[in-house]
Amino acid sequence: MRKALTWTVAVILGINGLAMLLLPDTWYQLVPSVPPTGPFNPHFVRDIGLAYLICSWALIWFVLDPLRGAAAAIAAAVLQIAHSFLHVWDLLAGRTTLNFFLQDCVLVILPAVLMLWLAWPRAGASASPASAR
Repeated sequence: MRKALTWTVAVILGINGLAMLLLPDTWYQLVPSVPPTGPFNPHFVRDIGLAYLICSWALIWFVLDPLRGAAAAIAAAVLQIAHSFLHVWDLLAGRTTLNFFLQDCVLVILPAVLMLWLAWPRAGASASPASAR
């Protein structure tokens, strides 16, 4: 179950990253909570797309080689958690609405929390989280 969920999150992050890299304008227009954050900047969207791709690759590495990929998966999860904190901060500072924040909960915060949960070593488990079935 954890392995399948790790693959699912990795694929979703990868698709999002590829869309940001290859179709930045389309991606910008399709995600409703993005345009209110500022004017479209294709370089910035592609930069973030690379971060999403790297996070995807880290999770894939973790699934394929749990011992060697664990640190990369945790680092990727921490990056996504930090990104989530920015979204919380924007809400608290009044730079976004509750409606957009609720969308971000599904699109940004939930995947970040899932990544951290999937990558974090389990107490007393000899196998890494992604290798558990």
